[in-house]
Amino acid sequence: MPWDNVLAVALFTGLIGLAILIVLWPGEKHGKRLLERWGVAEPGDGEVALAVRYLKRRRFWYPWLFIAIPPLLDEAGAGTIVVTLLLGGLIAELLAQRPARGPRREAVLAPRTLRDVVPAWVLVLGGLAAAGALVHLGLTAQWKLLAVAAGTAVVCAAIVLLAVRRPAVGEPRTDRALRSRSARVAIGLGIGACTAIGWPAGDFGSFLVVVAGLAAFLAVTAPVKRQPAAA
Repeated sequence: MPWDNVLAVALFTGLIGLAILIVLWPGEKHGKRLLERWGVAEPGDGEVALAVRYLKRRRFWYPWLFIAIPPLLDEAGAGTIVVTLLLGGLIAELLAQRPARGPRREAVLAPRTLRDVVPAWVLVLGGLAAAGALVHLGLTAQWKLLAVAAGTAVVCAAIVLLAVRRPAVGEPRTDRALRSRSARVAIGLGIGACTAIGWPAGDFGSFLVVVAGLAAFLAVTAPVKRQPAAA
């Protein structure tokens, strides 16, 4: 492709990404709504500011990833959306590993564990979905899809572990709510993606598995109405 065409395409997609970014850019009402949906009642200004920063770290990357992924992976549609959400979440969690510049909440003496952030049943559903997809694809010798499913599972697991270990900031209830959201959304996306990748055939059995994966996705990513008192 001539250089002038390349520059024209880059400029056009860049303008689209900028427009999407402006639409998605969160404000205080978005941060407050997020916290209330995940069990933080009547959040204060500092808590809302933390939630807004949490959203900005993700939404900044979404439009650029959504534009770049189709030509890189030669695909579009639902797969692009899932990849965009997962990579955006992974980048955000990597950035969140940096120590906060302002005052930080002191860490508790007991180390935070995975079970403190994600319920056991969510972990079980995520593990079953990933293992089932990998085993089925291996038995049917669909090696390319097996690699895609394995990569998806690894990215989801990385997001969850990063959400558990990132430095504590803000009020305990808000910190826990945002960690829980990150981990549960990643696991839910992994469940949906692995079931769709693992059973690509159009028969009735594959349809039932995908429907079960969708139901599990909705259950796992459902907001937590009230945070535990220990948070």
